Amino acid sequence: VAADEGILHASGGGVTPVTKDYCIIYNSNWVSLPKTLDNATFRTLENLTSTVLCSSSEVPSGLMKDKAVVVMRGNCTFLEKARIAQSLGAKMLLIASKSRLSAISDNKTDFEDVTLPVALIRYKDIVDMQLVLGNEVNVTLYSPPLPEFDYSMVVIFLIAVFTVALGGYWSGVAELENLKAVASPGERETRRKKEENVTFTPVTVILFVVICCVMLVLLYFFYKWLVYVIISVFCLASAMSLYNCLAALLGEIPFGQCRITCCNKTIEVRLIFLAVFCIAAAVVWAVFRNEDRWAWILQDILGVAFCLNFIKTLKMPNFKSCVILLGLLLLYDVFFVFITPFITKNGASIMVEVAAGPFGNSEKLPVVIRVPRLEHSASTLCDLPFSLLGFGDIIVPGLLVAYCRRFDVQTRSSSVYYISCTIAYAVGMVLTFVVLALMKMGQPALLYLVPCTLITSSLVAWRRKEMKKFWKGSSYQVGWMP
Repeated sequence: VAADEGILHASGGGVTPVTKDYCIIYNSNWVSLPKTLDNATFRTLENLTSTVLCSSSEVPSGLMKDKAVVVMRGNCTFLEKARIAQSLGAKMLLIASKSRLSAISDNKTDFEDVTLPVALIRYKDIVDMQLVLGNEVNVTLYSPPLPEFDYSMVVIFLIAVFTVALGGYWSGVAELENLKAVASPGERETRRKKEENVTFTPVTVILFVVICCVMLVLLYFFYKWLVYVIISVFCLASAMSLYNCLAALLGEIPFGQCRITCCNKTIEVRLIFLAVFCIAAAVVWAVFRNEDRWAWILQDILGVAFCLNFIKTLKMPNFKSCVILLGLLLLYDVFFVFITPFITKNGASIMVEVAAGPFGNSEKLPVVIRVPRLEHSASTLCDLPFSLLGFGDIIVPGLLVAYCRRFDVQTRSSSVYYISCTIAYAVGMVLTFVVLALMKMGQPALLYLVPCTLITSSLVAWRRKEMKKFWKGSSYQVGWMP
């Protein structure tokens, strides 16, 4: 029996009533809830979480009359609790659970004589309700329809396309500087020493994908320990990435270039302050990462910087390597989202479980762009209050966009590959959101992004009769890249 998500709307009894919404799980086969608060009936909440209500003798006579009652889960079935509560005059039954909320399942025919609404709620929400609203609380249940489209996706779309486009452009700028250095033998060695780029070969591409698979499986089984390792790595990598991004901008500003000498090395004072600022930003995020009101902004800034630096630093030597990387990661994404539910014991997708935090873990992986959902719904309360896009859905196609930009620079093709691939990425993102809205379930974005970008790049190369050169890479890359 499928469970439905709903909302418990609670109101305090003060002079200026405070209200708050909480997630509930109910079964629409047993009871239908109103879609808006206008048609909902409020009941006084009686907190009986000291009992599991498996016997009518556990509750004093008349205590439940015309009230909403909350009891603890355990020792007897939902049906037994519901019948006892109804016989004692209760008008609503809430069952508090300390474990993860799950489907309320019993035969529909067994509940034909039960008329009061029955819903499952988190025990921690009941505790929060008392702390926020006090002991005198009025509650009601309702289940608003799911919004047709989540407008936070527009913000996600703009962030993703901006990051991919800027990362590709930055990679092209670095490539142009390399070409100029090659033309001047005196600058060649200096430029090569300054380069911090890493080039992927087909072998390293396969090794990289294998590491991704192993890491995801390890996270699924050892999440509560490895999540802190990932958080630590993210803080270090994002601080360095933010420094590299902002240092590149500072390099274009001809002011404040005073230097100090230390250990026979000179460094600009402004770069020291910049390093302190970037470290402080990462530390602040680490301390306040669970503060939903604003920490997501800092996480997104650090995440964008991380993606930009990754796209600029990691170079694909040719289109062949791009096809291998994107193709393997597409299979990786599809397998861990759609195939693993047939393998895991609880029928859950490993990818979705790790992204949400397996087994209700409160710590979340910081490898996503997060934007608060703008539409109010039960799904926002029960599942994730944020729309998410993984860094991989930006970085992986972004590496192809960066290769296209570098190829444009090397062949002086007026950015045709770069612009086409960036537009294809934007189209792939729109297609992802359309499927997401239609299917109402999480999607592996690479399933749509990879075909759009690869096919578009191939068509441009074929149309310009440059496929052989585009596939193998330019002579400059073969001759000068390590």
